[in-house]
Amino acid sequence: MSSGEKSWTGSIHLGAKVDIDVVFEQLVKAFNASPFFKHNTMTMRVVDGKIEAYIDMQDYLIGNVAFQILHGGVAATVLDSIGGIVAMGELYKKAEPDTIADTIKKVSRLATVDMRVDYLAPGRGKYFIARAETLRLGRKGCTMRMTMVNDEGKSIATAIASYAY
Repeated sequence: MSSGEKSWTGSIHLGAKVDIDVVFEQLVKAFNASPFFKHNTMTMRVVDGKIEAYIDMQDYLIGNVAFQILHGGVAATVLDSIGGIVAMGELYKKAEPDTIADTIKKVSRLATVDMRVDYLAPGRGKYFIARAETLRLGRKGCTMRMTMVNDEGKSIATAIASYAY
């Protein structure tokens, strides 16, 4: 493999059907290797065949010191990240052996175009989990809906984002 090639796509081979479980694990591994995620203790994981984001509450993530709640920017970052990684996974799920090269290009170019976050409740909790669902998956972009809950299952924030590829 040349230094310019991306190794995070796991065992994806041109002309072959992808093993989505392997792809999900490789996507999660790549995201978890991000220095930014490591610094903020954010992790992606596969649970029941779906990718979710997880973050423990830490003192340095507090945005409102008077009320000791999670910074809204942390919530937005986690929501954007889970939307992007789930969109990547959905592209691979849809890929056929003859379209895998195009899918790899789309995944490598995926970028957030627009995102709206609604903060539903104060960010209190021991940890937070975010999940995403696809609203639309098109040829050049997709729309995702993301939700973050705390350790008690209470919805903290929700977002809708558009991604281009």
